Amino acid sequence: MSNKYQLELKKFLEITIKEEASDLHISANYFPMLRVAGRLVPILNTKKLLAVDTWNLAQCLMKEEQKTIFLKEKEIDFSYKFEDQARFRVNVFFQKGNVSISFRIIPKKIKTIKELNLPDILYKFTKASQGLILVTGPSGHGKSTTLAALIDEISCNRAEHIITIEDPIEYIFSGTSRSLIDQREVYQDTQSFAKALKSTFRQDPDIIMIGEMRDLETIATALTIAETGHLVFSTLHTNNAAQTIHRIVDSFPSNHQNQIRSQLSGSLFGVISQRLIPRNKGGLIPACEIMFSTSAVNNLIRENKIHEIPLVIETSAESGMISLNQTLINLIKKNEISLEDGLSYSLNPSELKMLINY
Repeated sequence: MSNKYQLELKKFLEITIKEEASDLHISANYFPMLRVAGRLVPILNTKKLLAVDTWNLAQCLMKEEQKTIFLKEKEIDFSYKFEDQARFRVNVFFQKGNVSISFRIIPKKIKTIKELNLPDILYKFTKASQGLILVTGPSGHGKSTTLAALIDEISCNRAEHIITIEDPIEYIFSGTSRSLIDQREVYQDTQSFAKALKSTFRQDPDIIMIGEMRDLETIATALTIAETGHLVFSTLHTNNAAQTIHRIVDSFPSNHQNQIRSQLSGSLFGVISQRLIPRNKGGLIPACEIMFSTSAVNNLIRENKIHEIPLVIETSAESGMISLNQTLINLIKKNEISLEDGLSYSLNPSELKMLINY
């Protein structure tokens, strides 16, 4: 590959790190674009990229076997280590016949729950011994980062065998922790999430982290593992706890859904739903809805009254639960975020307006 493209790739990645961007986008007929504090901006003093440029930049990133998979499947996910500066989660894909690349930066250091400005109640999730814990939210809103903070907190304070199944591996957990951590990458270390999960029964795990619950088989196996006395962490692209439970139940055929609701009510430990909101002083700050599995929540799941869960969250502060609107109100009152952004990110803006007395 031409040294010119290697140098160009190096320049783009260095700028991404320097500007503290979360993402870098490379597409034909566009300037290279960064996502900084949630907003897309072009990299200054660059030219629009041609189709030949994006293909050559993609080739700089991929090994021969990855190129073969990419040309066959038309898209590929992998992690990319950039010198000793950072790691990136990379997706290469076709659009209108041309190659595009999306980079998501993975910081070298795993930040703590406190450093991420997450609520202290999240430490309660790191004390759990069994059950299913889900981190949910839209794409690009910090689910993997929160998950890494939870796992790292556990690994530093508990002697556990932790197995992660990821596509691709994102954060690298330190070997200096008290726990033994085996990180498995789909397609490199195992054929699929579902196959890797089934194998964990023979690997003596205490805690299993699944990068994403993508299909019915993975969800079903995760529920079974959580029921059998293990602690399971995973993510879903859902907006709140109620939607998360609906998504899991609706993944199954209707004749199995009563059984799944019963399983879920017995195995779910809690749900953290989050989104990242532009901060008044720059950067992003998380806003969370926190739900723990209490007898009231479990009854609602079993009786298929999932639509009543938001009310339980709002009225269960003594159990550590937090509604999204309550989090947004606190952030607005502390002048961390604007009212406009609070209303924009709320799932019930009319209620938010009423509660904040504007």
